[in-house]
Amino acid sequence: MRLLTVTTLYPNAAQPNHGVFVENRLRHLVSDGVVTSTIVAPVPWFPSRNARFDTWARYAAVPREEVRHGLRLMHPRFAALPRLGMYSGPWMLLRAFRSALRRLRREGAKFDAIDAHYLYPDGVAAAWLAEETGLPLILTARGSDTSLLPSFALPRRLIGAALRRADAVIAVSAGLAEGLFALGADPAKVTVLRNGVDLTTFQPPEDRARLRASFGLSGPALLSVGHLIERKGHKHIIAALPHLPGIKLLIAGEGPQRGALTDLAARLGVAERVGLLGALPHQELSRLYGAADALVLASTSEGWANVMLEAMACGTPVIAGPAWGSREAISAPEAGVVLDAVTPETIASAASQLLAHPPSRAATRAYAERFGWDDTTRGQIELFTRVLAARAGQA
Repeated sequence: MRLLTVTTLYPNAAQPNHGVFVENRLRHLVSDGVVTSTIVAPVPWFPSRNARFDTWARYAAVPREEVRHGLRLMHPRFAALPRLGMYSGPWMLLRAFRSALRRLRREGAKFDAIDAHYLYPDGVAAAWLAEETGLPLILTARGSDTSLLPSFALPRRLIGAALRRADAVIAVSAGLAEGLFALGADPAKVTVLRNGVDLTTFQPPEDRARLRASFGLSGPALLSVGHLIERKGHKHIIAALPHLPGIKLLIAGEGPQRGALTDLAARLGVAERVGLLGALPHQELSRLYGAADALVLASTSEGWANVMLEAMACGTPVIAGPAWGSREAISAPEAGVVLDAVTPETIASAASQLLAHPPSRAATRAYAERFGWDDTTRGQIELFTRVLAARAGQA
């Protein structure tokens, strides 16, 4: 089964953590050779690698082509127009997808289906590409593409059309599937296939005391992982610290809110208890999970946040907001706590209770072991096989 995987959410040499959740799923899907994939992961065009341009400079540093974990990646450029990118994105991405596919076909490549991740603009452009090529289309919805972007009229209309055009749609949680139904997706086309966790990469530390000492931890510590952007809710966790004396907070991630978060910590008098660690390689997060006493996920718009299972696999329970997928991932006391609302007060209350009566780290690890990748990979292969068989029956 030969897939053309198209998405802007995929790691590359210059942005190794970008969209790593898509890469993880695909790596497991192709691991036994039943499925192969070539990935087209466009990046915005930018003329300079000067570091003062920050994220844009990293786009410029992305290679045009590379191989990651044995998979071929192509990174054609597309125009991300200032202030207009939300509206021009699908058309610009379609041009990039087309150019990459033309080159692949000149090389003799053939594909059985288009595997597209993230509904907008990626999935919309993929739907148009599927219409042009006649290839079956499988869309995977991730979270904010279902909860946030449809609040804008044009994206909502185009997402609805893409959902109708798709042969199948994957939701990473049952809650996310409900959001797809609200956008007009045919329930018969939607399959829930949750994310999994790499139980080898993420596991409890052999010497936790030594690990904690390497991070300068001598008392209780909370951890938050994610881009430093508004919807990740890091500010709520910082604002909870005045209610949590003696507890330290480590934040792994980088982004435009770094300055604002630093200022907030200083204003609240907790700066000495907040450690902004910057972006860390994905594999390095295992050590951080193992050192923390609890992970706090303050986002309210996740489809299924991988960090929850990664932390649990390292023996660390989770405090999560009521985002899609949270109650599915945290369904037992040893996994952690799901908040009814994300506020500094609710975070502080949950953290106080959890740290006072923590589950055993062995029990939390055992809970995470229920969420390996095998079931998800098997479900994907079965779904793709059904889609191709249905298309063959229509021929």
